[in-house]
Amino acid sequence: MIKMAVTYKDAGVDIDAGNEAVKRIKGHVKSTFTKDVLLDVGAFGGCIDAAKLKEFENPVLITSIDGVGTKTNVASKMSKWDSVGKDIVNHSCNDIACCGAEPWFFVDYVASSKLEPAKIEQIVKGMAGACKEAGVSLIAGETAEMPGVYCENETDIVGAITGIAEKGKMVDGSKIEEGNVLISLKSSGLHTNGFSLARNVLFEVAGFDVNDKPDGMEQSIGEALLEPHRAYSKTVNSLMKEFELKGIAHITGGGLFDNIKRVLPDGIGVAIEKEKLRTQKIFKLIQEKGEVPEQDMFRTFNMGSGMVLIVSESDANAVLKKATELGEEAWAIGKAVKGQGVKIE
Repeated sequence: MIKMAVTYKDAGVDIDAGNEAVKRIKGHVKSTFTKDVLLDVGAFGGCIDAAKLKEFENPVLITSIDGVGTKTNVASKMSKWDSVGKDIVNHSCNDIACCGAEPWFFVDYVASSKLEPAKIEQIVKGMAGACKEAGVSLIAGETAEMPGVYCENETDIVGAITGIAEKGKMVDGSKIEEGNVLISLKSSGLHTNGFSLARNVLFEVAGFDVNDKPDGMEQSIGEALLEPHRAYSKTVNSLMKEFELKGIAHITGGGLFDNIKRVLPDGIGVAIEKEKLRTQKIFKLIQEKGEVPEQDMFRTFNMGSGMVLIVSESDANAVLKKATELGEEAWAIGKAVKGQGVKIE
């Protein structure tokens, strides 16, 4: 029996495709570099000058890692990949903003069953654009081709952000007290959470196609689902210079119920007035077509509120005014009360 030689490419991994992807993304990555980035694309690690830490009296590094989840399935249906690249950067910056940090540098991980250089370029192009808007350097990353681990045509997008906070100005929710006001910053839609439920309802139960435009909606289903995750970190960092933000909650998986609860001290709950929420049509469509219980909607989706700030009653109007000046649609949705947890009534 004659044995046949088997190459890495025969096994499903194309090194040349990986090299082509790196070639395509190099310019996008370098466009985010500041003078502090010390190593070029392709080095064995990302490297950044730490002199920026001297700008802080007592600097604290805050880091977070997350992914865009099954939103990539919609990107695949739409053959549009730049928006999910934006998503992971904005989501990551928002997370560390909740602790009072300003973003500093970002690294990414993109994996799939088969590397497609053009797709990778679009994803990283979206990341680079969001990094530049946030003032963040994309200093390193990894692309992985893993047939047998990922299903055919599946792509996973993950990012990790590191930021800096002044130790004495970190936000941990410990100062929240009864009577404080909850301010909502408008979301752009689902952001990067709840897509498993949304896809099941809209594509499997309701039978919609990504190009369908239901009555009353200005966008197609696919366009509404792919709206990029809004970035709030610049707004939060600007507000912190003028006001005391007692608590900050990024409304991701777990919705308003679980994410606000994460920042509340013992003995304090919040009461949200449901009629004050500004819920986009895509959420109403999901609830209607799937007959989704209201409790599930509020624990799965942001329901129109991408971030919630908790401030003193005396600062509330000024914070609302400043947030509006910074380009946000902001409004009060409730107050902190004695008790535990989150009530939406």
